[in-house]
Amino acid sequence: MSQNTSNSPAAAADDEAVAASTTKPPEEWVTGDEPATGAQLSYLQTLAREVDEELPESLTKAHASELIDEYRQRSPRVES
Repeated sequence: MSQNTSNSPAAAADDEAVAASTTKPPEEWVTGDEPATGAQLSYLQTLAREVDEELPESLTKAHASELIDEYRQRSPRVES
């Protein structure tokens, strides 16, 4: 799959349409109930420190993804 490098409004709209049509909510992921990945856990630990939260002991991929979204919104360092 090639990446669209055009800066035109039509190209941006196409990119957004593709992203919207290929993004599933975490609760619908086939592998969502598998344990969170090392990358997810590492990123979550960083974000959790920034927002003064403690992580649950065991996380699924889906729950980790949801927490990442939540903590990113609250992090002073991450721009939305």
